[in-house]
Amino acid sequence: MRGSLVLFALLLAGCAAGPRKKQIAVIPKATSHVFWIAVQSGAMAAGQELGVEVLWNGPSSETEYSRQIQIVDSMVARHVDGIAIAAAERKALVQAVERATDSGMPVTVFDSGLDSEKYMTFVATNNVEGGKIAARELAHRIGGEGKVALLMHAPGSQSTMDREKGFEDTIAAEFPNIKIVAKQFSQSDRAKGRAAAENFLAAYPDLKGMFASAEPGSVGAALAIKARELQSKVMLVAFDSSDGLIEDLKEGSVDALVVQDPFKIGYESVRTIVEKLNGKQPPKRIDLSARVVHKEDLEKEEIRKLLLIDKKK
Repeated sequence: MRGSLVLFALLLAGCAAGPRKKQIAVIPKATSHVFWIAVQSGAMAAGQELGVEVLWNGPSSETEYSRQIQIVDSMVARHVDGIAIAAAERKALVQAVERATDSGMPVTVFDSGLDSEKYMTFVATNNVEGGKIAARELAHRIGGEGKVALLMHAPGSQSTMDREKGFEDTIAAEFPNIKIVAKQFSQSDRAKGRAAAENFLAAYPDLKGMFASAEPGSVGAALAIKARELQSKVMLVAFDSSDGLIEDLKEGSVDALVVQDPFKIGYESVRTIVEKLNGKQPPKRIDLSARVVHKEDLEKEEIRKLLLIDKKK
């Protein structure tokens, strides 16, 4: 009799708790960079607004492909209701993502693409266009002629490869008097990015500009330019933002930032999955725009909100 009462009490407690919230796993390339923290903020905001539980989990660095695969597989085994993922490597993550879609769960790929079409929606900045914007900005800064260098991010990172392609193609097509004389990867590491930028500056004393395609390389390039006191000689267009890069823009070691809206990327990634769970079909691709930010723009309310400058408040 006592056992029956205990069981009845447990059943009542379960009913009182209500149905389980839908769970959506959001898996970034990494968790440490400011960009991913802003993506997390957007994903969590969508989860709160739309009544789902967001499970945020990713590797500590953007080159830990095997760890990201493990996280995807663990979320599939956990039977979450949907997955949003930024693939750290466009080929390495294909099988893991396809296992998720084959299990029947909706998958949104965000920020960086895959060599696969087996996903529901792709949410990202138009990175080719972002690279074009960077090329035109740098060309304007150096007067349309001279030697420049390209500080790339990491092999296999589709988002940054698209930026780099947009940059190179635009320089070749629109600015025949500008020559890209050096290219090197930062491997998503600020110290390696600085070392690569130091190599550029040492090898080409007449270098007029540099484009860094992601935050770690951007920070490294700014450090190298500051260390050699070349702020007025070498123009740096950096992609992404962080507190440090905003300060670099203010003091002149960065001449322009090409920025995304990571909060919106995170928000839309969760929203598309919720839409599917509610019986609607989201679009296959959602392109978001990048934009250039100059020093004088930092006082504009829309820019401060985009860059999360007032986030501590």
